[in-house]
Amino acid sequence: MNRYEDKLNQAIQKNKFFYNLPQEEQIFLTQQAQEYRFSFQELKQIFEIARDLDMWQEQPISSIFQNHPNKKIVMKKLKEQYDAIRNKPNNYTNFTPIIPKEEQKFNFVKKEKEGFGLGLCPVASEKTRCCNLLTLDAVESCGFDCSYCSIQSFYNQNTITFDSGFSTKLKNLQLDPNKTYHIGTGQSSDSLMWGNKEGVLDALFEFAKKHPNVILEFKTKSSNIAYLLENDVPKNILATWSLNTPIIIENEEHLTASLEKRIASARAVADKGVKVGFHFHPIVHYENYLEDYKKIYDTLLKEFSADEVALVSFGTLTFIKPVIKQLRERSFKSKITQMPLEDASGKTSYPDSIKVEMFKHAYESFKPWHKNVFFYLCMEEHQMWKKTFGYEYFTNNDFERAMLSSYAKKVGIEYKI
Repeated sequence: MNRYEDKLNQAIQKNKFFYNLPQEEQIFLTQQAQEYRFSFQELKQIFEIARDLDMWQEQPISSIFQNHPNKKIVMKKLKEQYDAIRNKPNNYTNFTPIIPKEEQKFNFVKKEKEGFGLGLCPVASEKTRCCNLLTLDAVESCGFDCSYCSIQSFYNQNTITFDSGFSTKLKNLQLDPNKTYHIGTGQSSDSLMWGNKEGVLDALFEFAKKHPNVILEFKTKSSNIAYLLENDVPKNILATWSLNTPIIIENEEHLTASLEKRIASARAVADKGVKVGFHFHPIVHYENYLEDYKKIYDTLLKEFSADEVALVSFGTLTFIKPVIKQLRERSFKSKITQMPLEDASGKTSYPDSIKVEMFKHAYESFKPWHKNVFFYLCMEEHQMWKKTFGYEYFTNNDFERAMLSSYAKKVGIEYKI
């Protein structure tokens, strides 16, 4: 083995997703690397391009690779072709996702978790406007398989962990009775998909009853609402659904409930008197996406009254590098990273022009609810509010106070600063 072959093997070993490429593409790239003697950094870029094209189900890298005596020109033309594919609006017409089995096998683990308390939202950043949400990790890892989700970067996807001391720790949690709290349980797993397994919902309902100054939010993509329908739900509990278009649910939100089932579940819970909410996060840019999302917005306006809805939030795809790396290493197909990537406060997301289009359209579509429902952008830069909502909060604390005041009024509890 010569020195360059050794370098090539090292580059391949450090890019695990290379082995997710079809065999013929691996052979092609190896041949081209030996011919052009690409540097380690060039090989890294080429392998990433090849993996992305394969994951997106676009034409293989061999079809856009243009030979030229000058290696720099080869790289320049390859990047141009790749960027042209990445930056065009996605089209799912001929896309076929590799969908996980409907009956996934999970390893359920019940063990004592070290420490306990209220955590801050895991994606909080000083550079973005944040509502200061507090979180309770009732369960770790999720049974759904949304291609864009960051949970898979933090937990073993097939191992679902329940804290054996959760109920006791929750009972012993000390809160200031003269302060209003907003706590979410859907940051490390879906809030409702596991139902009352290991007594999680029993413990959370008792917690809500004991602390009427807490607004407890269950966020879900499931239709598992049996526990909510069969039990008295404390008025300070909000049930919220993350919604998306049928195209995105079918191709990117694997194993989750359909859009129709999610809306029907929200309707059933609202009929019982529980205040509901809706999260459009992520809104995904693809061909004719605005029309598809508008259909959902119009459906909600028709099916629910503003008095029943506490909140509507908007957000979009935002990635950190480890998540993109994780996606490339998985053996699945997804177009979720086929997007123009720009810096977004240290992460990557859509350009501002696309964000303004999607958020402004979404907010204006809900105009009949503007005075009675709390709307917000999730983890977007400060100036995005003014561009899309026409107003902004100057600090995170201002945002938090406005949210808590609105929620408290909606559920009928006293707002305490």
